[in-house]
Amino acid sequence: MDFRSQVASIDALASHGADALLLVIGGDALPAGLDKTVAALIKDAIKLGDFELKAGQALTLVRPAGLKAARLVVAASGKSLKAARSAVASALGQVKGRGVVNASIAFAGFDDGLTESLIEQTVLAADEAVYLYRFTKPSAPAAPKLSKLTLLVGKDDAKAVKAGLTRGQAIAAGIELARECANRPPNVATPTFLADQTKALVRSHGIKVEVLDQKGIEKLGMGSFLSVAKGSDEPPRFIVARYEGAPKTQAPVVLVGKGITFDSGGISLKPGAGMDEMKFDMGGAASVLGTLRAVAELKPKINLVVLIAACENMPSGRAVKPGDVVTSMSGQTIEILNTDAEGRLILCDALTYAERFKPAVVVDVATLTGACVIALGGVRSGMYASDDALAESLSAAGEAALDPCWRLPLDDEYAEGLKSNFADVANVAGREGGSITAAKFLQRFASKYRWGHLDIAGTAWKGGGAKGGTGRPVGLLTHFVLSQVR
Repeated sequence: MDFRSQVASIDALASHGADALLLVIGGDALPAGLDKTVAALIKDAIKLGDFELKAGQALTLVRPAGLKAARLVVAASGKSLKAARSAVASALGQVKGRGVVNASIAFAGFDDGLTESLIEQTVLAADEAVYLYRFTKPSAPAAPKLSKLTLLVGKDDAKAVKAGLTRGQAIAAGIELARECANRPPNVATPTFLADQTKALVRSHGIKVEVLDQKGIEKLGMGSFLSVAKGSDEPPRFIVARYEGAPKTQAPVVLVGKGITFDSGGISLKPGAGMDEMKFDMGGAASVLGTLRAVAELKPKINLVVLIAACENMPSGRAVKPGDVVTSMSGQTIEILNTDAEGRLILCDALTYAERFKPAVVVDVATLTGACVIALGGVRSGMYASDDALAESLSAAGEAALDPCWRLPLDDEYAEGLKSNFADVANVAGREGGSITAAKFLQRFASKYRWGHLDIAGTAWKGGGAKGGTGRPVGLLTHFVLSQVR
Protein backbone atom coordinates (compact mmCIF):
# COMPACT_ATOMS: atom_id res chain seq x y z
CA MET A 1 0.00 0.00 0.00
CA ASP A 2 1.10 3.56 -0.72
CA PHE A 3 1.26 5.52 2.56
CA ARG A 4 1.58 9.29 2.52
CA SER A 5 1.21 12.18 4.93
CA GLN A 6 -0.30 15.59 4.32
CA VAL A 7 -0.47 18.60 6.58
CA ALA A 8 -4.13 19.32 7.32
CA SER A 9 -6.08 20.79 10.21
CA ILE A 10 -9.01 19.00 11.83
CA ASP A 11 -11.01 22.22 11.54
CA ALA A 12 -10.95 21.99 7.71
CA LEU A 13 -11.70 18.33 7.00
CA ALA A 14 -14.78 19.10 4.91
CA SER A 15 -12.63 20.49 2.10
CA HIS A 16 -10.45 17.38 1.84
CA GLY A 17 -11.22 15.18 -1.16
CA ALA A 18 -10.91 11.37 -1.10
CA ASP A 19 -12.93 8.25 -1.82
CA ALA A 20 -13.30 7.99 1.95
CA LEU A 21 -12.37 10.24 4.86
CA LEU A 22 -11.72 8.22 8.01
CA LEU A 23 -11.89 10.03 11.33
CA VAL A 24 -10.76 8.35 14.54
CA ILE A 25 -11.94 10.12 17.70
CA GLY A 26 -10.28 9.45 21.02
CA GLY A 27 -12.52 9.82 24.06
CA ASP A 28 -16.23 10.09 24.69
CA ALA A 29 -16.79 13.67 23.48
CA LEU A 30 -16.31 15.54 20.24
CA PRO A 31 -12.95 17.32 20.38
CA ALA A 32 -12.77 21.10 20.36
CA GLY A 33 -11.82 22.58 17.01
CA LEU A 34 -13.31 19.78 14.92
CA ASP A 35 -14.57 20.86 11.50
CA LYS A 36 -18.07 22.30 12.01
CA THR A 37 -19.63 20.39 9.11
CA VAL A 38 -18.16 17.09 10.24
CA ALA A 39 -19.15 17.76 13.85
CA ALA A 40 -22.72 18.54 12.80
CA LEU A 41 -22.99 15.26 10.87
CA ILE A 42 -21.73 13.27 13.86
CA LYS A 43 -24.05 15.08 16.29
CA ASP A 44 -27.00 14.34 14.02
CA ALA A 45 -26.09 10.64 13.87
CA ILE A 46 -25.81 10.54 17.66
CA LYS A 47 -29.18 12.25 18.01
CA LEU A 48 -30.78 9.69 15.67
CA GLY A 49 -29.25 6.85 17.65
CA ASP A 50 -27.07 5.69 14.76
CA PHE A 51 -23.79 6.29 16.57
CA GLU A 52 -22.27 6.62 20.03
CA LEU A 53 -18.87 7.97 21.06
CA LYS A 54 -17.96 4.70 22.71
CA ALA A 55 -14.91 2.62 21.85
CA GLY A 56 -15.77 0.06 19.21
CA GLN A 57 -18.50 2.13 17.54
CA ALA A 58 -18.19 3.02 13.84
CA LEU A 59 -20.37 4.96 11.41
CA THR A 60 -20.32 5.36 7.61
CA LEU A 61 -22.04 8.20 5.80
CA VAL A 62 -22.26 8.13 1.99
CA ARG A 63 -22.21 11.40 0.06
CA PRO A 64 -22.35 13.43 3.28
CA ALA A 65 -23.72 16.93 2.76
CA GLY A 66 -21.04 19.62 2.78
CA LEU A 67 -18.08 17.25 2.46
CA LYS A 68 -15.84 16.89 -0.55
CA ALA A 69 -15.06 13.27 0.32
CA ALA A 70 -17.46 10.65 -1.08
CA ARG A 71 -17.72 8.90 2.29
CA LEU A 72 -17.21 9.83 5.90
CA VAL A 73 -16.27 7.04 8.30
CA VAL A 74 -16.16 7.87 12.01
CA ALA A 75 -14.68 5.40 14.51
CA ALA A 76 -14.73 5.93 18.27
CA SER A 77 -11.65 4.98 20.23
CA GLY A 78 -10.44 4.83 23.79
CA LYS A 79 -7.28 6.73 24.67
CA SER A 80 -4.89 3.77 24.65
CA LEU A 81 -2.72 2.76 21.71
CA LYS A 82 -4.43 -0.63 21.59
CA ALA A 83 -7.85 1.00 21.43
CA ALA A 84 -6.68 3.39 18.71
CA ARG A 85 -5.42 0.54 16.53
CA SER A 86 -8.70 -1.29 17.01
CA ALA A 87 -10.59 1.84 15.93
CA VAL A 88 -8.39 2.22 12.85
CA ALA A 89 -9.06 -1.40 11.94
CA SER A 90 -12.78 -0.84 12.44
CA ALA A 91 -12.74 2.23 10.19
CA LEU A 92 -10.84 0.37 7.48
CA GLY A 93 -13.29 -2.51 7.77
CA GLN A 94 -16.11 -0.10 6.93
CA VAL A 95 -14.63 0.64 3.48
CA LYS A 96 -13.11 -2.75 2.65
CA GLY A 97 -14.55 -4.20 -0.53
CA ARG A 98 -16.54 -1.05 -1.35
CA GLY A 99 -14.52 0.31 -4.23
CA VAL A 100 -12.46 2.68 -2.11
CA VAL A 101 -9.06 3.19 -3.75
CA ASN A 102 -7.87 6.40 -2.09
CA ALA A 103 -8.61 6.96 1.59
CA SER A 104 -7.46 9.59 4.06
CA ILE A 105 -7.36 9.26 7.82
CA ALA A 106 -7.38 11.90 10.56
CA PHE A 107 -7.16 11.65 14.34
CA ALA A 108 -8.79 13.92 16.88
CA GLY A 109 -9.11 13.92 20.65
CA PHE A 110 -5.81 12.23 21.48
CA ASP A 111 -4.14 14.22 24.24
CA ASP A 112 -0.54 13.60 23.11
CA GLY A 113 -1.15 14.34 19.45
CA LEU A 114 0.05 11.94 16.81
CA THR A 115 2.82 9.78 18.22
CA GLU A 116 5.22 7.53 16.34
CA SER A 117 3.50 4.51 17.85
CA LEU A 118 0.03 5.60 16.71
CA ILE A 119 1.23 6.10 13.15
CA GLU A 120 3.12 2.79 13.21
CA GLN A 121 0.01 0.93 14.35
CA THR A 122 -2.11 2.70 11.73
CA VAL A 123 0.21 1.43 9.02
CA LEU A 124 0.15 -2.09 10.46
CA ALA A 125 -3.64 -2.10 10.75
CA ALA A 126 -3.99 -0.92 7.15
CA ASP A 127 -1.52 -3.49 5.85
CA GLU A 128 -3.35 -6.26 7.71
CA ALA A 129 -6.70 -5.07 6.35
CA VAL A 130 -5.63 -5.41 2.72
CA TYR A 131 -3.53 -8.59 3.03
CA LEU A 132 -4.87 -11.43 0.90
CA TYR A 133 -3.16 -14.77 0.29
CA ARG A 134 -3.21 -15.58 -3.40
CA PHE A 135 -0.16 -17.71 -4.24
CA THR A 136 -1.95 -21.05 -4.61
CA LYS A 137 -5.47 -19.64 -4.94
CA PRO A 138 -5.88 -18.11 -8.41
CA SER A 139 -9.66 -18.25 -7.99
CA ALA A 140 -9.50 -15.85 -5.05
CA PRO A 141 -11.44 -12.57 -5.36
CA ALA A 142 -9.66 -9.62 -6.90
CA ALA A 143 -7.06 -8.04 -4.66
CA PRO A 144 -8.42 -5.35 -2.30
CA LYS A 145 -8.77 -2.05 -4.13
CA LEU A 146 -7.63 0.21 -1.30
CA SER A 147 -4.12 1.11 -2.43
CA LYS A 148 -3.43 4.59 -1.04
CA LEU A 149 -3.81 5.89 2.52
CA THR A 150 -3.02 9.51 3.30
CA LEU A 151 -2.47 10.51 6.92
CA LEU A 152 -3.77 14.00 7.65
CA VAL A 153 -1.47 15.52 10.26
CA GLY A 154 -0.69 18.80 11.95
CA LYS A 155 2.53 20.73 11.37
CA ASP A 156 3.84 19.85 14.84
CA ASP A 157 3.38 16.13 14.19
CA ALA A 158 5.50 15.90 11.04
CA LYS A 159 8.61 14.44 12.72
CA ALA A 160 6.69 11.79 14.66
CA VAL A 161 4.66 10.89 11.59
CA LYS A 162 7.75 10.40 9.43
CA ALA A 163 9.38 8.14 12.04
CA GLY A 164 6.16 6.18 12.59
CA LEU A 165 5.64 5.68 8.87
CA THR A 166 9.19 4.47 8.37
CA ARG A 167 9.06 1.98 11.24
CA GLY A 168 5.52 0.86 10.48
CA GLN A 169 6.21 0.17 6.81
CA ALA A 170 9.37 -1.79 7.63
CA ILE A 171 7.60 -3.95 10.22
CA ALA A 172 4.62 -4.40 7.88
CA ALA A 173 6.96 -5.68 5.16
CA GLY A 174 8.52 -8.09 7.65
CA ILE A 175 5.13 -9.33 8.84
CA GLU A 176 3.95 -9.86 5.27
CA LEU A 177 7.08 -11.88 4.45
CA ALA A 178 6.54 -14.01 7.57
CA ARG A 179 2.86 -14.56 6.74
CA GLU A 180 3.57 -15.48 3.13
CA CYS A 181 6.22 -18.02 4.17
CA ALA A 182 3.91 -19.54 6.79
CA ASN A 183 0.85 -19.64 4.53
CA ARG A 184 2.51 -21.45 1.62
CA PRO A 185 1.63 -25.16 1.56
CA PRO A 186 4.32 -27.51 2.88
CA ASN A 187 5.00 -28.98 -0.56
CA VAL A 188 6.09 -25.44 -1.53
CA ALA A 189 7.51 -24.04 1.70
CA THR A 190 10.26 -26.60 2.15
CA PRO A 191 13.60 -26.05 3.90
CA THR A 192 15.05 -25.18 0.49
CA PHE A 193 12.29 -22.59 0.00
CA LEU A 194 13.19 -20.92 3.30
CA ALA A 195 16.81 -20.82 2.21
CA ASP A 196 15.82 -19.25 -1.11
CA GLN A 197 13.69 -16.63 0.63
CA THR A 198 16.66 -15.70 2.79
CA LYS A 199 18.99 -15.55 -0.22
CA ALA A 200 16.58 -13.13 -1.88
CA LEU A 201 17.45 -10.63 0.87
CA VAL A 202 21.05 -10.64 -0.38
CA ARG A 203 19.93 -8.93 -3.57
CA SER A 204 17.25 -6.68 -2.12
CA HIS A 205 18.78 -5.66 1.22
CA GLY A 206 22.48 -6.49 1.14
CA ILE A 207 22.21 -9.25 3.75
CA LYS A 208 25.06 -11.78 3.97
CA VAL A 209 23.74 -15.33 3.77
CA GLU A 210 25.29 -18.78 4.10
CA VAL A 211 23.22 -21.93 3.62
CA LEU A 212 24.57 -25.27 4.82
CA ASP A 213 23.31 -28.50 3.25
CA GLN A 214 23.26 -31.90 4.94
CA LYS A 215 27.00 -32.45 4.51
CA GLY A 216 27.75 -29.06 6.01
CA ILE A 217 25.43 -29.76 8.93
CA GLU A 218 27.10 -33.13 9.47
CA LYS A 219 30.54 -31.48 9.57
CA LEU A 220 29.31 -29.24 12.40
CA GLY A 221 28.33 -32.30 14.42
CA MET A 222 24.67 -31.33 14.69
CA GLY A 223 23.52 -34.86 15.50
CA SER A 224 20.37 -33.71 17.27
CA PHE A 225 19.19 -31.56 14.36
CA LEU A 226 19.94 -34.28 11.83
CA SER A 227 18.06 -36.88 13.85
CA VAL A 228 14.84 -34.99 13.18
CA ALA A 229 15.58 -34.62 9.46
CA LYS A 230 16.33 -38.35 8.97
CA GLY A 231 12.74 -39.39 8.27
CA SER A 232 12.13 -37.00 5.39
CA ASP A 233 13.13 -37.03 1.74
CA GLU A 234 13.35 -33.23 1.86
CA PRO A 235 16.96 -32.21 2.61
CA PRO A 236 17.56 -30.07 5.70
CA ARG A 237 19.06 -26.62 5.57
CA PHE A 238 20.88 -24.58 8.18
CA ILE A 239 20.63 -20.90 7.31
CA VAL A 240 22.97 -18.20 8.62
CA ALA A 241 22.10 -14.60 7.72
CA ARG A 242 23.88 -11.45 8.88
CA TYR A 243 22.92 -7.79 8.90
CA GLU A 244 25.97 -5.67 9.69
CA GLY A 245 25.05 -2.15 10.73
CA ALA A 246 27.75 -1.61 13.35
CA PRO A 247 31.52 -2.21 13.60
CA LYS A 248 32.52 -5.87 13.58
CA THR A 249 33.84 -5.46 17.12
CA GLN A 250 30.30 -4.95 18.41
CA ALA A 251 28.73 -8.17 19.69
CA PRO A 252 25.63 -9.07 17.68
CA VAL A 253 22.07 -9.82 18.65
CA VAL A 254 21.31 -13.38 17.52
CA LEU A 255 17.80 -14.59 16.66
CA VAL A 256 17.23 -18.33 16.25
CA GLY A 257 14.14 -19.63 14.45
CA LYS A 258 12.57 -23.09 14.49
CA GLY A 259 11.98 -24.08 10.88
CA ILE A 260 10.01 -27.32 10.92
CA THR A 261 8.30 -26.87 7.56
CA PHE A 262 5.94 -29.76 8.30
CA ASP A 263 5.52 -31.66 11.54
CA SER A 264 3.80 -35.03 11.33
CA GLY A 265 5.08 -35.88 14.80
CA GLY A 266 7.41 -38.49 13.30
CA ILE A 267 7.07 -41.98 14.72
CA SER A 268 5.11 -40.42 17.62
CA LEU A 269 2.51 -39.56 14.99
CA LYS A 270 0.07 -36.71 15.60
CA PRO A 271 -3.70 -37.22 15.25
CA GLY A 272 -4.93 -36.62 11.71
CA ALA A 273 -7.43 -33.90 12.63
CA GLY A 274 -5.82 -30.51 12.20
CA MET A 275 -2.50 -31.93 11.05
CA ASP A 276 -2.62 -29.65 7.99
CA GLU A 277 -1.90 -26.75 10.36
CA MET A 278 1.48 -28.25 11.11
CA LYS A 279 2.77 -26.40 8.04
CA PHE A 280 2.81 -23.43 10.46
CA ASP A 281 5.43 -25.15 12.61
CA MET A 282 8.05 -23.02 10.87
CA GLY A 283 6.48 -19.87 12.37
CA GLY A 284 9.62 -19.15 14.37
CA ALA A 285 11.78 -19.27 11.25
CA ALA A 286 9.28 -17.11 9.35
CA SER A 287 9.23 -14.51 12.13
CA VAL A 288 13.00 -14.16 12.45
CA LEU A 289 13.26 -13.91 8.66
CA GLY A 290 10.59 -11.18 8.66
CA THR A 291 12.43 -9.40 11.47
CA LEU A 292 15.65 -9.53 9.46
CA ARG A 293 13.91 -7.81 6.56
CA ALA A 294 12.38 -5.15 8.80
CA VAL A 295 15.69 -4.41 10.50
CA ALA A 296 17.53 -4.27 7.17
CA GLU A 297 15.03 -1.70 5.89
CA LEU A 298 15.39 0.44 9.03
CA LYS A 299 19.21 0.24 8.95
CA PRO A 300 19.92 0.64 12.69
CA LYS A 301 23.51 0.73 13.93
CA ILE A 302 23.56 -2.81 15.23
CA ASN A 303 24.77 -6.24 14.16
CA LEU A 304 22.11 -8.91 13.79
CA VAL A 305 22.58 -12.61 13.09
CA VAL A 306 19.63 -14.84 12.17
CA LEU A 307 19.96 -18.62 12.43
CA ILE A 308 17.31 -20.95 11.00
CA ALA A 309 17.35 -24.71 11.42
CA ALA A 310 14.97 -26.04 8.77
CA CYS A 311 13.75 -29.57 8.08
CA GLU A 312 10.63 -31.74 8.06
CA ASN A 313 9.63 -34.17 10.82
CA MET A 314 8.31 -37.26 9.04
CA PRO A 315 7.83 -40.98 9.81
CA SER A 316 9.75 -43.49 7.71
CA GLY A 317 12.02 -46.49 8.03
CA ARG A 318 14.89 -44.06 8.56
CA ALA A 319 13.14 -41.89 11.12
CA VAL A 320 14.41 -41.47 14.66
CA LYS A 321 12.54 -43.66 17.18
CA PRO A 322 11.44 -43.23 20.78
CA GLY A 323 14.29 -44.58 22.88
CA ASP A 324 17.04 -43.52 20.44
CA VAL A 325 19.97 -41.57 21.88
CA VAL A 326 21.62 -38.86 19.78
CA THR A 327 24.62 -36.62 20.32
CA SER A 328 24.12 -32.88 20.01
CA MET A 329 26.66 -30.38 18.67
CA SER A 330 27.47 -29.46 22.28
CA GLY A 331 28.51 -33.07 22.99
CA GLN A 332 25.55 -33.65 25.30
CA THR A 333 23.61 -36.84 24.61
CA ILE A 334 19.82 -36.78 24.36
CA GLU A 335 17.38 -39.64 24.91
CA ILE A 336 14.45 -39.11 22.56
CA LEU A 337 11.34 -40.21 24.39
CA ASN A 338 8.90 -38.54 22.03
CA THR A 339 9.72 -37.71 18.39
CA ASP A 340 6.97 -35.08 18.39
CA ALA A 341 9.11 -32.97 20.72
CA GLU A 342 11.36 -32.25 17.76
CA GLY A 343 11.60 -28.46 17.82
CA ARG A 344 13.91 -28.45 20.82
CA LEU A 345 16.10 -31.05 19.10
CA ILE A 346 16.87 -28.75 16.18
CA LEU A 347 17.05 -25.59 18.29
CA CYS A 348 19.59 -26.98 20.75
CA ASP A 349 22.20 -27.38 18.01
CA ALA A 350 21.44 -23.92 16.63
CA LEU A 351 21.88 -22.48 20.13
CA THR A 352 25.27 -24.15 20.40
CA TYR A 353 26.24 -22.78 16.98
CA ALA A 354 25.31 -19.28 18.22
CA GLU A 355 28.23 -19.36 20.67
CA ARG A 356 30.73 -18.67 17.88
CA PHE A 357 29.39 -15.15 17.41
CA LYS A 358 30.16 -14.19 21.03
CA PRO A 359 26.69 -12.65 21.10
CA ALA A 360 25.39 -9.81 23.24
CA VAL A 361 22.13 -11.74 23.53
CA VAL A 362 20.41 -14.71 21.87
CA VAL A 363 16.65 -15.11 21.53
CA ASP A 364 15.14 -18.25 20.05
CA VAL A 365 11.62 -18.25 18.63
CA ALA A 366 9.57 -21.39 18.18
CA THR A 367 6.08 -22.84 17.88
CA LEU A 368 7.30 -25.17 20.58
CA THR A 369 4.55 -26.55 22.81
CA GLY A 370 0.83 -27.11 22.93
CA ALA A 371 1.20 -26.53 26.67
CA CYS A 372 1.88 -22.85 25.98
CA VAL A 373 -1.37 -22.61 24.02
CA ILE A 374 -3.23 -24.06 27.01
CA ALA A 375 -1.50 -21.63 29.37
CA LEU A 376 -1.76 -18.37 27.40
CA GLY A 377 -4.09 -18.98 24.45
CA GLY A 378 -3.55 -16.85 21.37
CA VAL A 379 -3.14 -13.47 23.08
CA ARG A 380 0.39 -13.49 24.50
CA SER A 381 3.47 -15.44 23.51
CA GLY A 382 5.27 -17.32 26.26
CA MET A 383 8.57 -15.69 27.23
CA TYR A 384 11.55 -16.99 29.17
CA ALA A 385 14.75 -15.15 29.97
CA SER A 386 18.01 -15.85 31.74
CA ASP A 387 17.94 -12.51 33.58
CA ASP A 388 15.42 -9.91 34.65
CA ALA A 389 16.80 -7.10 32.47
CA LEU A 390 16.38 -9.17 29.33
CA ALA A 391 12.87 -10.19 30.37
CA GLU A 392 11.96 -6.54 30.89
CA SER A 393 13.37 -5.61 27.46
CA LEU A 394 11.38 -8.34 25.70
CA SER A 395 8.22 -7.47 27.60
CA ALA A 396 8.60 -3.75 26.86
CA ALA A 397 9.19 -4.47 23.17
CA GLY A 398 6.03 -6.56 23.04
CA GLU A 399 3.94 -3.86 24.70
CA ALA A 400 5.32 -1.16 22.38
CA ALA A 401 4.56 -3.31 19.33
CA LEU A 402 1.11 -4.45 20.56
CA ASP A 403 2.60 -7.94 20.17
CA PRO A 404 2.68 -8.93 23.85
CA CYS A 405 4.39 -11.75 25.68
CA TRP A 406 4.25 -13.07 29.25
CA ARG A 407 7.17 -14.24 31.32
CA LEU A 408 7.11 -17.79 32.64
CA PRO A 409 9.47 -19.26 35.27
CA LEU A 410 12.72 -21.18 34.90
CA ASP A 411 13.09 -22.68 38.37
CA ASP A 412 15.66 -25.47 38.49
CA GLU A 413 13.09 -27.89 39.91
CA TYR A 414 11.32 -27.93 36.52
CA ALA A 415 14.33 -29.74 35.01
CA GLU A 416 13.95 -32.77 37.28
CA GLY A 417 11.66 -34.53 34.82
CA LEU A 418 14.27 -34.30 32.06
CA LYS A 419 16.65 -36.70 33.81
CA SER A 420 17.50 -39.84 31.86
CA ASN A 421 19.05 -43.19 32.80
CA PHE A 422 20.59 -43.49 29.33
CA ALA A 423 21.69 -39.99 28.28
CA ASP A 424 22.65 -36.60 29.65
CA VAL A 425 19.08 -35.40 29.21
CA ALA A 426 15.69 -36.59 27.94
CA ASN A 427 13.86 -34.52 25.35
CA VAL A 428 10.57 -34.48 27.28
CA ALA A 429 9.34 -34.56 30.86
CA GLY A 430 5.79 -35.11 32.10
CA ARG A 431 2.74 -33.21 30.87
CA GLU A 432 2.77 -30.77 33.77
CA GLY A 433 4.43 -27.45 32.93
CA GLY A 434 5.22 -28.64 29.42
CA SER A 435 6.23 -25.24 28.03
CA ILE A 436 8.52 -24.67 31.01
CA THR A 437 10.25 -28.05 30.80
CA ALA A 438 10.82 -27.47 27.08
CA ALA A 439 12.45 -24.14 27.93
CA LYS A 440 14.56 -25.83 30.61
CA PHE A 441 15.79 -28.28 27.98
CA LEU A 442 16.88 -25.40 25.72
CA GLN A 443 18.50 -23.56 28.61
CA ARG A 444 21.06 -26.37 28.94
CA PHE A 445 22.42 -25.35 25.53
CA ALA A 446 22.37 -21.59 26.13
CA SER A 447 24.45 -21.24 29.27
CA LYS A 448 27.31 -19.27 27.69
CA TYR A 449 25.39 -16.08 26.89
CA ARG A 450 22.31 -14.07 27.80
CA TRP A 451 19.37 -16.03 26.48
CA GLY A 452 15.68 -15.54 25.86
CA HIS A 453 13.07 -17.91 24.47
CA LEU A 454 9.69 -17.13 22.91
CA ASP A 455 7.14 -19.94 22.67
CA ILE A 456 4.76 -18.74 19.94
CA ALA A 457 2.68 -21.89 19.53
CA GLY A 458 -0.47 -19.93 20.38
CA THR A 459 0.27 -16.72 18.49
CA ALA A 460 2.01 -17.65 15.22
CA TRP A 461 -1.19 -18.62 13.41
CA LYS A 462 -4.96 -18.72 13.67
CA GLY A 463 -7.22 -21.65 12.91
CA GLY A 464 -10.82 -21.97 11.76
CA GLY A 465 -12.31 -19.55 9.26
CA ALA A 466 -9.45 -17.12 9.80
CA LYS A 467 -6.80 -19.82 9.30
CA GLY A 468 -3.44 -18.37 8.42
CA GLY A 469 -0.14 -17.08 9.71
CA THR A 470 -0.21 -13.94 11.83
CA GLY A 471 3.37 -12.78 11.31
CA ARG A 472 3.88 -12.62 15.06
CA PRO A 473 6.21 -11.88 16.75
CA VAL A 474 7.92 -9.78 14.03
CA GLY A 475 6.73 -6.60 15.74
CA LEU A 476 8.03 -7.63 19.16
CA LEU A 477 11.38 -8.81 17.77
CA THR A 478 11.92 -5.69 15.66
CA HIS A 479 11.25 -3.40 18.62
CA PHE A 480 13.54 -5.57 20.74
CA VAL A 481 16.41 -5.38 18.25
CA LEU A 482 16.00 -1.60 17.95
CA SER A 483 16.07 -1.32 21.75
CA GLN A 484 19.50 -2.97 21.78
CA VAL A 485 21.15 -0.28 19.64
CA ARG A 486 23.93 1.29 21.69
